[in-house]
Amino acid sequence: MGQIIISEQDIINATCIDQSRKRYVQPEDVEVELMYDDETGFTAEAYISGMKYELQTIHLIEALRLWIEEILGKNPYAGIELVLDDEEGIIAVINGED
Repeated sequence: MGQIIISEQDIINATCIDQSRKRYVQPEDVEVELMYDDETGFTAEAYISGMKYELQTIHLIEALRLWIEEILGKNPYAGIELVLDDEEGIIAVINGED
């Protein structure tokens, strides 16, 4: 597969799909805000039906594995690294083989 870059918007989309399946709602009913903090690392807040869910890095990785397998049709267990990019925001760098 080489290296694939997943944009911040696609990380948000992946998280919306993942959370919608876990919470039994439609993906469009989920709002996600990605965040980075030097102490806590990469996190997100998901808003569903007026409730706020705090997501840790592992939840973002789970969502990205779903996205890689179902949307990209690639190996979901490739190496995933979340990166804070000065221009692109939060992106994911995927390294691995099919």
